[in-house]
Amino acid sequence: MSGKKKGAIAPTVEQIQSDIITRLANQYWAPYSNVPRLPYEPKIVEDIYKKELLATRFASRRVMLLEFSQYLENYMWPNFTEKATNSHIMSIVVMVNEKFRERVPAWEPFKNNPKNFPAFFERVMSLSLEETGVSLREQTALLVFLIHCFNSLEEDLIRERVQRLVALPIWMNILPGRRESIFKTNPRYKKFWNAIQKKDAKADEDTKKKVEVERTFLAAHIQKYYNILDSIKEEGEVSMSKVHYCERFIELMIDLEALLPTRRFFNMLMDDKHVVVKSQLSSLASLKEGRLFSQLLDMLKFYAGFEINEQTGEALTDDEMTDIHYDQITSLQKAAFKNFPELHKFALANVASIDTRETLVKHFAPLSTTKLHEIATYLHLLPPLGDEKESPYTEKMLLELLISRHERRSSQLQALNEMPLYPTEAIIWNENIVPSDYFSGDGCLALPKLNLQFLTLHDYLLRNFNLFRLESTYEIRQDIEDAVSRMKPWEAEDGSATFGGWARMAQPLVGFNVVEVAKPNIGENWPARVRADITVNLNLKPNIKAEWEGLRKHDVAFLVTVRPTMKIGYRYHPKEPFIPQVGLEYVRGCEIEGMLDMEGKVIEEGPDPKPEMHGETRTFRVFLDPNQYQQDMTKTTQGSEDVYETFNIMIRRKPKENNFKAVLETIRDLMNTDCVVPDWLHDIILGYGDPGAAKYTNMSNQIQHLDWWDTFLSIDHLRSSFPDYEVKYSVDDPAKLKPPFKLTFPKSQKTSGKRKNEEDDANTDSDKIITVEPYVIPNRGPYPYNVPKKNSVPFTPTQVEAIRSGMQPGLTMVVGPPGTGKTDVAVQIISNIYHNFPDQRTLIVTHSNQALNQLFEKIMALDIDERHLLRLGHGEEALETEKDFSRYGRVNFVLALRLELLAEVARLQDSLGVTGDVSYTCETAGHFYLYQVLARWEEFLSKVKRKGKQTKTASMIMEHFPFTKFFDNAPQPLFKARTYEEDLDIAEGCFRHIKRIFTQLEEFRAFELLRSGADRSRFLMVKEAKIIAMTCTHAALKRRDLVELGFQYDNILMEESAQILEIETFIPLLLQNPEDNYNRLKRWIMIGDHHQLPPVIKNMAFQKYSNMEQSLFTRFVRLNVPTIDLDAQGRARHTICNLYNWRYKKLGNLPHVHIWPEYKRSNPGFFYDFQLLNVDDFNGVGESEPNPYFYQNLGEAEYVVAIFMYMRLLGYPAEKISILTTYNGQKHLIRDVVAQRCGTNPLIGWPAKITTVDRFQGQQNDYILLSLVRTRAVGHLRDVRRLIVAMSRARLGLYIFARVSLFQNCFELTPAFNQLTERPLKLHLAPHETYPAERPSDQTPRCNPLVIEDMPHMAQFVFDYYKDKVSRMMHQQKRQQVELNRPPQQRIQTRVPSQESKAVPTPKPDSQKMEEHPGADSDSDDEKGGDAEEVKTIEPKPDSKMEVTAKDTQEADKSKDTDDNNKSDTIDEKSDIKDDKMETVVDTKTEGVQSIKKEVKSDNVTPESDKEGSGDKMDTT
Repeated sequence: MSGKKKGAIAPTVEQIQSDIITRLANQYWAPYSNVPRLPYEPKIVEDIYKKELLATRFASRRVMLLEFSQYLENYMWPNFTEKATNSHIMSIVVMVNEKFRERVPAWEPFKNNPKNFPAFFERVMSLSLEETGVSLREQTALLVFLIHCFNSLEEDLIRERVQRLVALPIWMNILPGRRESIFKTNPRYKKFWNAIQKKDAKADEDTKKKVEVERTFLAAHIQKYYNILDSIKEEGEVSMSKVHYCERFIELMIDLEALLPTRRFFNMLMDDKHVVVKSQLSSLASLKEGRLFSQLLDMLKFYAGFEINEQTGEALTDDEMTDIHYDQITSLQKAAFKNFPELHKFALANVASIDTRETLVKHFAPLSTTKLHEIATYLHLLPPLGDEKESPYTEKMLLELLISRHERRSSQLQALNEMPLYPTEAIIWNENIVPSDYFSGDGCLALPKLNLQFLTLHDYLLRNFNLFRLESTYEIRQDIEDAVSRMKPWEAEDGSATFGGWARMAQPLVGFNVVEVAKPNIGENWPARVRADITVNLNLKPNIKAEWEGLRKHDVAFLVTVRPTMKIGYRYHPKEPFIPQVGLEYVRGCEIEGMLDMEGKVIEEGPDPKPEMHGETRTFRVFLDPNQYQQDMTKTTQGSEDVYETFNIMIRRKPKENNFKAVLETIRDLMNTDCVVPDWLHDIILGYGDPGAAKYTNMSNQIQHLDWWDTFLSIDHLRSSFPDYEVKYSVDDPAKLKPPFKLTFPKSQKTSGKRKNEEDDANTDSDKIITVEPYVIPNRGPYPYNVPKKNSVPFTPTQVEAIRSGMQPGLTMVVGPPGTGKTDVAVQIISNIYHNFPDQRTLIVTHSNQALNQLFEKIMALDIDERHLLRLGHGEEALETEKDFSRYGRVNFVLALRLELLAEVARLQDSLGVTGDVSYTCETAGHFYLYQVLARWEEFLSKVKRKGKQTKTASMIMEHFPFTKFFDNAPQPLFKARTYEEDLDIAEGCFRHIKRIFTQLEEFRAFELLRSGADRSRFLMVKEAKIIAMTCTHAALKRRDLVELGFQYDNILMEESAQILEIETFIPLLLQNPEDNYNRLKRWIMIGDHHQLPPVIKNMAFQKYSNMEQSLFTRFVRLNVPTIDLDAQGRARHTICNLYNWRYKKLGNLPHVHIWPEYKRSNPGFFYDFQLLNVDDFNGVGESEPNPYFYQNLGEAEYVVAIFMYMRLLGYPAEKISILTTYNGQKHLIRDVVAQRCGTNPLIGWPAKITTVDRFQGQQNDYILLSLVRTRAVGHLRDVRRLIVAMSRARLGLYIFARVSLFQNCFELTPAFNQLTERPLKLHLAPHETYPAERPSDQTPRCNPLVIEDMPHMAQFVFDYYKDKVSRMMHQQKRQQVELNRPPQQRIQTRVPSQESKAVPTPKPDSQKMEEHPGADSDSDDEKGGDAEEVKTIEPKPDSKMEVTAKDTQEADKSKDTDDNNKSDTIDEKSDIKDDKMETVVDTKTEGVQSIKKEVKSDNVTPESDKEGSGDKMDTT
């Protein structure tokens, strides 16, 4: 909407096929070529490089075409030798850079022949320093390659090369005096330096020459950069090639400074060469072409002076940084006093009076350049002058050199605290701050990067703060543009603003008043609090009105001022600049406190029903940003307009996307406090040290003896779960070896975690012995509900190892491929921790409410007391249970349970004949237990357990048991009267039941003392609950509140870890205050799959350049933190699993995948359980793009829907079929086609879901129809993570529609598409079969296949098949009606069996429906798919007795326009449709195929992200 640019137009398939590169690829290196490959020809490399790359200035299209053809993998690297030409080297460099730009694995090809990489890297180094023969564009490409190398330190191949360039020997390039001064403070460096000198003395000449090149490489690069920088003059034309080179060089410097391994020695070299000072004084920094260069320079300056001790890696506090600053100033004063009489006045002044830039200039400016040079020499900043008396440096340079080192440093934390958290119009639409154009990845940006490592926790938080703020600002800009443009602001005749449209998410203001400005806190100059009242008129539909009235506390809204200049009737143009069209003036953020009731009081959230509101006017009390308010008021006093008197629009946002302010506030709070991360986690989070240090085997506090509760189903299951261990038993009787079990493990020896998942082969035999101790769970009472719930999942050995690791202290990372039972493992870990450590509290965090609810529902099915469960947040209403696990729901549960327990106490009192009101309160019940119940029980024990020779009989128990009457309502007889031991156990169980009543009442005493619901809910959260579940969003929103309440926990389990942003993963670690500077966190269990899609980042620049989509889970995997990889899936057929299991280490199948009937049966009507179907152009058109990045493919859409209709006609249930696609445009097109073809037809209806692959992550269905859409370029399916999600959604059948020639040539997709292309690319059907299947999956149908040639063929076949089906059904109904109309006697006499009239047995329903298997990751999301309109579907069964009226047959053929409001994914998508006027035009084509074309009739179309979060952008409805 801001006038977005579009990338280069993709070439057509014909253009690609006719291209010279394609022709050469087919001859020399293409993997799928119809002609034999020709041998390697060096001239081909030269020609391609010079004609196709260099001559076109590395045009993106040529580079993409070459890289996509597998030029690097199949031609460049296999044929590389030490004698390769420069063109060969540069071609490899350009291909690697392109792979990084496309975000596909770049180093994989080199691993096939790693021994040549050192020679190649040396050639790259040599080329990058050449002054002649290599153009600036090529040198820039070499710089980009080096940047990628330094950002790939996790790759052994790369790390070995680049570490040499930043090691201690590079200090040979700094001034000797400075080097010696460093050695004095760090003697060990002197020792290493001497050792290096001795080693060099023994080396031969070739070795010396080689190491000298490595040691001087970066210093030489800095000098080369100076030469290019100095050649840029203030006057005359500026060469952009030089500018781009300088920008990339500064980017390289930033990357080296931002990583401790590269910074440790390089920072001194960079400071010695004065890179920052010289760059700041350059001509480029003052030119408009150098704007990005200056922004990058600011980042470099920040990192050059970062608060860290390079030698130790420890963060420096503000006090320590102040001490360093004072030491520098005082040393300068001492030098001035001793050696420079001109500066005596400076030398005698106090530090505070001379450490500002102004005072330093005042003292040093009068000095000559020679004198300034001498001072710099004394400080080891410059070499001595020598014979020449004049300094070669300018006065400006010398002054800046001295002043920049000694001026007072500004506090970044203070600036951060004074920064408004809400973006304003000045930031939102500033392209330099928030880039909106499609980011191609070709250039660099002044943005922080989230890579492998961080300098300190402050650096970690700061980078995340800046990126999160900018990404949120980008999303806010999209929301404001969408809402305001829908409202159509026009200028009225009187000059005021009038609105010609409406928006679901925005309302015109009726009134706005600032009601409170609180006094500033001590030491601050901004108000402590600013509150205002906003009044709006909600004359809206009831559901939208309810959304506005449902605004909760802490929700963020925006106040907007528009002064439109466009006259009434103006049509908004999305491709034109936004602000001039709507006249937007101001944007300010606010936080909702609550809605006001009729008396003007804020309606508090809580269990009480909200008061009834009359009329349409509603007033919201909001908090304004105090920092922003203070800045605005300051401007107002200086004569500017009062912003707060101009607002005329209020905009709200979707709750899921509206947590940015809370996250930013939380990060800022963390930066202002001593962030105490557990010691065992600190270095791993920053990316340093031993990556396996936090694995339980390396922890000093590992626990040897643990209760595994109901983990094992039998002793055989236990033995099979530990195949590498010898199992010993504590009992000799095999009959007693029944679960539950307690296990004792030998204490693991510490192993190196340098490489992930390495086992210590040196383990002795004693380290492989497990001692098993079976035990009996004490009897809990005579009632059926006293029997403990048990786990029924037969965990695999790998799952058991994950459970074991999760029970032990430390960091547990579980990689869970699709269908491997991640949720079951998580639930069992939680259950085992709960039973082993009853005093510990566990926090469960997930990305989505749906995943959290699914996890919570499984927890409730285990033996965990529900009074210890608590669900925080706003997703508890989606729990599929009648119980309310929210805070107030739990309070009500406790109060109700208290009354039930007190009633039981009253019943017990009556049964014992005790007088008095002992069941009035928990306290009186406690006294009753102590003096009446416990006394009777002790008397009973003394009678039945008397010592001596008296025979103990069962009758004694029954005779003396004092509570028999109380248990009259238990199953009878209470005592079996068989043995003394059995009856004593029953009696003890009964007493445990009674004791538990009083134990719970004692816990509930606090609820009698606390009177308000808020106090009770806080007590419940802080004290009572043992398992607390929330989303990462809620954790960020409520962090401050939780810390203030004293919330504490010992363990964290995170599901969907690979889908959570880095910072949103980090915040839950710090939801509690440390105790004595110690964090009590003991366990951190992260479960996720980094091979599936990452967190959603909408801005391409932040996603690609800053790597913001990298989750903490993925970063840990890259750092080689040990993981437990679940290795058996139970979701898909083994044949379908093969399409994606290559991406995992050793993913196999659970036994039921080969045993259960649903897997042993074929897919009726199809020859294959999965098939890739080639879809050619339809009517000469493949993919189309009606709006930017809104991709559609009509041929594939029609084909998909035709197969869906075919499946329904065979009898497949609609809820077992989902239609997926990789683009939003295709999703909407398929929905329209379904609406036209079959949506309202009761025989067919809608599938379970029509959605995108991205939205379907975490879900599954039996049959998946997948449309890949693209025909010109692979698009974002090239991200292998998206491919894995797409291939792994189906359980029983997967049918993919694509342009095969395009996708099979993509290197990243080869493992899957090689398998897909082994089967026919034309659909093979067996239409005589019906659902459910009778044919075994390993047999082919008895008949020959019906081969479908193309989409029109399939459409015609389905049309005919449908007519035949309806005809047969009507014929059957007519015969049945005739039969029913005859007299009964006649019907009996005339009923003669015939081939035609024989009763066809009703197909059996899928009676083999099994319980959910361990691999059923069946998360649901908030998208309602395509089943929006409730169409009652009839399950068609061949030749079965069905009533089909004439009306039904007419409806079956009749196409209706879809009700877009009902077909949308979410409520918000419905609002997007409201203003978009679409016309559906139906053209009748040959062979009964109808083609749907969309014509956009209004310009008011809102582009949204087409990859719902990443990849190709834009979406509309």
